[in-house]
Amino acid sequence: MDIDTVVRTRRALHAVAETVLAGPQYRASGTIRLRAYPGGFATTAEPFLQVIGDELMAPGHHLILRRTSCAALATALGLEPGPPEGLYHDGSGAAPDDPVDADPQAAQWIAHCFGAADTALRRLAPDAEPVLWPEHFDIGITVDAVNYGVSAGDAYQPEPYAYVGPHTPRSGDFWNAPFGAARTVRELGGADALTRYFDEGRRLASG
Repeated sequence: MDIDTVVRTRRALHAVAETVLAGPQYRASGTIRLRAYPGGFATTAEPFLQVIGDELMAPGHHLILRRTSCAALATALGLEPGPPEGLYHDGSGAAPDDPVDADPQAAQWIAHCFGAADTALRRLAPDAEPVLWPEHFDIGITVDAVNYGVSAGDAYQPEPYAYVGPHTPRSGDFWNAPFGAARTVRELGGADALTRYFDEGRRLASG
């Protein structure tokens, strides 16, 4: 996969996560929290929706995330498109009518990254519930004033990456990012490698 395809797909999935899943969920159920789901991600409350690869699933609906828009997807589901209002000022930046065009292979790769992250984060802190946040499209937890997670990509790093972000800055070779530490999931590998990375970050952050 070329990086342009990954970025285009990530932006499409971020837009759907924020304006078709999190926004309607917030208006219906009062929460913006999403979660990793086998093959993708999903809401945590009504309306119950799942994105699996490049497909949006809902009771009685199976919508392909190609050559469409968030407005069209929401209309098909009887929902009002749009992000959660009044909670944050960042986000996907997508308008409801912007094109949504997710590549199947890239969507599966992003889903793999979220799934591996969910497994690693639960190993790191079994009592913490990983949350997929729609604002930055990352899945993470906070333990002892340190953020751990995986982002699907952003302005800092266009492809999916793992991060360790202490609330108080640390120094040393491990801390290679403005917010703490980061390595791409492609470099690290699957859940076992992510677990080791988070464990190392936890050890160094507490040292």
